[in-house]
Amino acid sequence: MKSVLWVIIIILVIWGISSLSGKNDTEAETIKIGFLGPLAGDLAHMGRNAQAAVSIAVEEINASGGVLGKSVEVIYEDDGCNGATAASAISKLINVDKVVAILGGMCSGATLGATPVAEVAKVPQLSYCSTSPAVTSAGDYIFRNVPSDLFQANFMASHLINIGKKNVALLTTKDDWGEGLKKAFTNSFSALGGVIVYTDSFDPASKNLKAQFTEIKSKNPDAIYFIAYTDPSIAGIKQARDLAITAPFFGADAWDDSKIWTELGTIGDGATFTAVSAYSSDEFKSKMKTKLGTDDIVYCSNYAYDGLKTLTDAIEKGGKTNGLSIKDALENAEKQDGSGKIFDENGDPASADYALKQVLSGRASEMTQ
Repeated sequence: MKSVLWVIIIILVIWGISSLSGKNDTEAETIKIGFLGPLAGDLAHMGRNAQAAVSIAVEEINASGGVLGKSVEVIYEDDGCNGATAASAISKLINVDKVVAILGGMCSGATLGATPVAEVAKVPQLSYCSTSPAVTSAGDYIFRNVPSDLFQANFMASHLINIGKKNVALLTTKDDWGEGLKKAFTNSFSALGGVIVYTDSFDPASKNLKAQFTEIKSKNPDAIYFIAYTDPSIAGIKQARDLAITAPFFGADAWDDSKIWTELGTIGDGATFTAVSAYSSDEFKSKMKTKLGTDDIVYCSNYAYDGLKTLTDAIEKGGKTNGLSIKDALENAEKQDGSGKIFDENGDPASADYALKQVLSGRASEMTQ
């Protein structure tokens, strides 16, 4: 059934593209860019935070004269952090809304669900938050400005070994993001001499992880590497503490959602997770506080802001709104500090600098190392 669905989607995309043949770059009144992210459900807090960041970028771009003499318009679609939903959403953005590029998605599974449609349509897609290694080979029109989880997994594996946590329990969400991190971490940690005493995965919608944590407790690990999104993280850590598990928790970038630690309070104290180092400037934080009325900036919102500007810069420099022109401009896009290209030959950032954040009294702060 899944293969049939993809065939139908791709046929519809091709039909939509053919119906646009003959349209030129001057016909549209605005330059439309599509946004994919979780705007409802468990991860809505993260998706809407990124949406706010994009809206700031839109305001700034248009206040500076727009792109190619036109205003930029972003059309926001909820991808549900789900591949099938994202495929439907991106098809609508391309065929109905006539966007020239896509910013998104946030979740790796959603992004990978959308990439076949973008690739067939030859519409550039830039993810601002998807870190699965699988995104690297998703297609010629697919880019991201966040680093692959290969960097994150290696960083955490080295950290755990360095602090003497050599026997680790590994519990991951069963989706593209979780499976990618699981594989990368297992390879790196094992190569460094670590032992994974327990490994399992769970449905992303599950909030009952008592059985898994009961088994983890019996293994008496030095640490628990728990790869999960917001609501399963909250439920899982509570259940682990109810079972009197005292092993420290370690996690990945999805834990940079303040909702987790606000709801857990002191139960989450000591939890440590990875985040890209110094990813939000003071200027960006000030803009977001003005926009939202709070200094709560979720991981990846800055990448959404930067991502929109990267896309619009590529359109401006390429001089056209067709997919090939935008793709070529993205491939040659330079960093603002002049230190080289933004993307490598696979459309990925070439390097990454990670930091650790630790939770205390319901708030995560960057650790000094």
